[in-house]
Formats: sequence, C-alpha cells, structure tokens
Amino acid sequence: MTADSVTFLQQVINGLTLGSVYGLIAIGYTMVYGIIGMINFAHGDIYMIGAFHSLIVILVLGFFGITWVPLALVVVLVIAVALTALYGWTVERIAYLPLRGSTRLAPLISAIGMSIILSNSVLLLQEARGKPLPVVTESQFNPPFVFLEAEGITAQITDKQILIMIVTILVVVGFTMMIKHTSLGRQQRSCEQDMKMASLLGVNVNRTISLTFIMGAALACVAGLLVTLYYENIKFNIGFVAGIKAFSAAVLGGIGSLPGAMLGGLLLGFIEVFFSGYVAADYKDVAAFGVLVLVLIFRPTGLLGKPEIEKV
Repeated sequence: MTADSVTFLQQVINGLTLGSVYGLIAIGYTMVYGIIGMINFAHGDIYMIGAFHSLIVILVLGFFGITWVPLALVVVLVIAVALTALYGWTVERIAYLPLRGSTRLAPLISAIGMSIILSNSVLLLQEARGKPLPVVTESQFNPPFVFLEAEGITAQITDKQILIMIVTILVVVGFTMMIKHTSLGRQQRSCEQDMKMASLLGVNVNRTISLTFIMGAALACVAGLLVTLYYENIKFNIGFVAGIKAFSAAVLGGIGSLPGAMLGGLLLGFIEVFFSGYVAADYKDVAAFGVLVLVLIFRPTGLLGKPEIEKV
C-alpha cells in the first residue's frame, strides 16, 4: 500500500469523526424545523453549554476521585444532558412559545437574541480563555492505534474517534426507532404534518414541541461532550461556528429529514477534511459552504428533503 492510500484512509477516519459531530448537532436543527417550521439559531450555543456542563461535571468527578472512564462518562452524560435539556426547554419557553402565532421573522430574531445571551453569559462566567480537559482524564485513554503504515506515513485511530462513531450510531438508531415506534414519535410526526389537526385529535402540541426542544438540546450536549473529549479544550465561542456548520449540514441533507441531517453532517465533515488535506486548510469553510450553495441551486430541498406541499 502506498503512502497516498494511507493518507486517504486517515482522512476518511478524520472525516467520519468530524461529520458525526456535525450530524448530531444538525439533528437538533432538523427536529425543531420539522415540527414548527422554524430554525433554532440558539442551538449552536446550546451545544456549547453542553460542552461546558460536561467539562464541569468531569472536574467535579475528578475532585471526588471518580476517574474510571466508563463510569465517569455515564455520570457526565446523565447530569450534563439533564442540565442542557433544561436550557433547551427554557429557550423554547422564552424565545418561541410567546411568538408562535406571529410571523416567522419574529422567533428568528428572538432565537438570535437568545444565542447572544447564552454565549455572553458563558463569557462572563468562564472568561474568554480556553478551558482544557484535565490531564488525569486524558491519561485514561489509550494511545492511538496504528493499523497501516507506508513510507513513514501512518493511518491511526484513537479511542476517542471510535467512541464518537459508536455513540453517533447508537444515538441515530435510537432516535429513529423512537420517532417511528413510540407514542411521542407519532405525536411529533402528526404535528409535523398538521399542527391544528393534531391538536383537534388530542395531541398536546405544546408539550410535544417542548419535548422536541429538550431532545435536540440533549443531542447537542452529547456532541458537546464528545468534542470536549476529542479536542481537550473548549471556549465560549465554539457554538457559533459549529452551529452554522450543523445548520448547513441539515440544509445540505434536507432540513426536516433525520437521515438527511446525518448525511449532511458526514458530507460536510468529509469536504472539510479532504479540502484541508489536499488543497488548503485555510479555505476549508469556503469549500464546505460552496458545496452547500451548489446543492441549494440545483436541489433546493437538499439531498434527502421533500418538496413542501402547501395546504389549501
């Protein structure tokens, strides 16, 4: 095997890792849009809040001597997801519920305001400098596993990359099964098709929308935890860039489609990684958004999206 083949395989692994994170965040966007037809532009900052909650819980567990990774991850997931879900519920109550009967522009502006409030609140509380993952936590993970080598070039995968991919698969499969086979999933699908008719048939629309925001925030928190473990450093402004890219991934795959959000995230991750590796890392965002523009020109509904049928 040549060095070019090894490099290509390494980029595939990196693309899967990055795309998995984008996909998890994008699912939150697409779930909210699918039900109420609005974009939650505070979702990226919910992801950032989830990352900080995860880091804080990790620090508290380290203080009490709980450093065994499997146990620590379960505890972090439970506590951080619960706290972050509360933020998602709060955003829906403050920024969306009072404006549900207004024009679409009003909740959009309200969500942007919530985004600014969340990011600046973390800036005031945590300051602008990056927050690193504790060294004791980093040492619990094994060194990278090298599985291919040619001409001094290696292809390797880490425990963290494997964890990100496994968690993403489990979450996507779990949410897909939940939406298809549970009462809540049926209520969400009915609200997506016709909110007024769903309400007339006994569906609690307000509760369904709130639970959708909570679920989206929980997914964002999972992504925040994975990013904290992977990059080992987080800042208050990570939500803006990740949120914009995840929104682009949702649009690319077809906003309103759960598989489309995951597909868009993976494609965006591959575009960024391969453009960085083979062309120019400084322009990877230009390439990603350029592909998005082309998709919107030639297929406005996204790759897996369906045309919106206007009810008359």
